[in-house]
Amino acid sequence: MATTAKDVAGVVNPNGSSVHAHALAAACRTMIRPLGGLVPVNALTIPVAATVINGLAKLRPQPRGVEREQVRLKGFRMEIVRPAGARSALRDGVVMYMHGGGFFLCGLDTHRPVVASLARRTGMPVVSIEYRQLPATDIAGSVDDCLTAYRWLLDHGVDAAKIVFAGDSAGGYMAFATALRARDVGLPVPAGLVGLCPALDLDCAEKRAHPNLHKDPLIPLAALESVVRIGAAVNGRLDPQLSPVNNTLAGLPPALLIAAEDEVLRRDSEVMAQRLAAAGVPATLEIWRGQVHAFMAIFPSMPESRVALAHVAQFVRARVESEQIARIA
Repeated sequence: MATTAKDVAGVVNPNGSSVHAHALAAACRTMIRPLGGLVPVNALTIPVAATVINGLAKLRPQPRGVEREQVRLKGFRMEIVRPAGARSALRDGVVMYMHGGGFFLCGLDTHRPVVASLARRTGMPVVSIEYRQLPATDIAGSVDDCLTAYRWLLDHGVDAAKIVFAGDSAGGYMAFATALRARDVGLPVPAGLVGLCPALDLDCAEKRAHPNLHKDPLIPLAALESVVRIGAAVNGRLDPQLSPVNNTLAGLPPALLIAAEDEVLRRDSEVMAQRLAAAGVPATLEIWRGQVHAFMAIFPSMPESRVALAHVAQFVRARVESEQIARIA
């Protein structure tokens, strides 16, 4: 079940959440968010935090059932993750995945489990982009890298109609911002967009007035505000056009948005769903009860995550297949 832009109050799992979800939310509420609130986000702490998180991610067991191939582009790298033994080529359909992490954390290692899950569920290659982040570049520079990765796919013979962009949190921003940038520079847009708890409005003013400000068990909004000041503001001013929700959305492909009911970024998905609908772009919004921000990327094997990722896989296959049918017709 999915809610549309006209019915954002409904939830996918109205009967509550699993024991796993309760445990994850409790851990976030009692440990991760308080710790995040104690550590300021600035030019000194960003590299330290990134080193710690990325180092811990390397200690996890590698996901099974997939094969990996790394590709290096100018200034960053990508990883192509395929279902083990699959003969599927990029030209047959591909997900271009952009990881989250607040524009300064995470990468291939942290998000390999969710990327592998999508590869297994879709049966398609998933190209995971480790774009440059703060402080190496600003947010616009991160989008540049994602556009470079998209051009790489197009240059390697992949039809845009067989590419779906996806990303969680800051990666959801990258998915929409890259599609908008592609459209504006004259490139074909991808077949679909998937935002998993995406950050789509860099201006945090309205989030401060949202009821979820104090409900969110994971994200301290002050940290996001600090990141925006460092990575997007110029002389203390934020260009509204840097936020995907403020752009002209006509011409974008169909989108799937998934958000947690109590997260502070829920507003971004609701606003984007409404504005996409107003622009004539098909948009589906799913609201999940009892989940934390980016739950499907943090814990992809959790029951709710498995269902959410199954919905993503269904959307991806439908977009690629519908575009193929449209081309043949």
